[in-house]
Amino acid sequence: MKSGSRALGVAESYPGAARAPTDDAGDAHFSTDLSPESVLCGAVVRADRVVDGLAFETCTVGSDDATDAIASLYASLDREDVRYLLVSGIAPAWFNLVDIERLAADLDRPVLSVSFEESEGLESALAAHFSGAALDRRLAVYRTAPPRRPVEVNGETVFVRAAGCDDDEAARVVRGFTPSGGRPEPIRVARMAARAARRFAGD
Repeated sequence: MKSGSRALGVAESYPGAARAPTDDAGDAHFSTDLSPESVLCGAVVRADRVVDGLAFETCTVGSDDATDAIASLYASLDREDVRYLLVSGIAPAWFNLVDIERLAADLDRPVLSVSFEESEGLESALAAHFSGAALDRRLAVYRTAPPRRPVEVNGETVFVRAAGCDDDEAARVVRGFTPSGGRPEPIRVARMAARAARRFAGD
């Protein structure tokens, strides 16, 4: 990976107790805000760890607007030199699923969803919290997502879904943008910035 290669990392931050209201009375102790928002940050970071740009957007906790929010965030940066998009996870903001296949097609860039823990999948969790059309929409996105592949980086394992490139290229990208530890630098920076922005805004 050339030192000047750039990736856009996207990560979110929202108060853990904020969830969109549902018909389930068991959720009554969560936020009653009709549209709690999660802060998304996009961080343009070079492979040599130079941070080269930041942008912010929001998506609705428990909704289905994360994919559009990430596309809007990318467009706001107007950075044709960004070669890759790295998204932290695939279900930010309480199951607001990201359609990485659509993002890769719309942005004409490889999109990688990177997660950091083993998982048996989200279908049971989705079925536990959603029903009807809301569940069907999420399952449709989730079931068409590329499979998760383990990638070894600096002695740690991350799990990567790749759209717009093959698994070998995805592994090279993750390793190339992870100079130390097990978290790609664009995602690490985006996560820190999203947290700071949320705290500055007063949660």
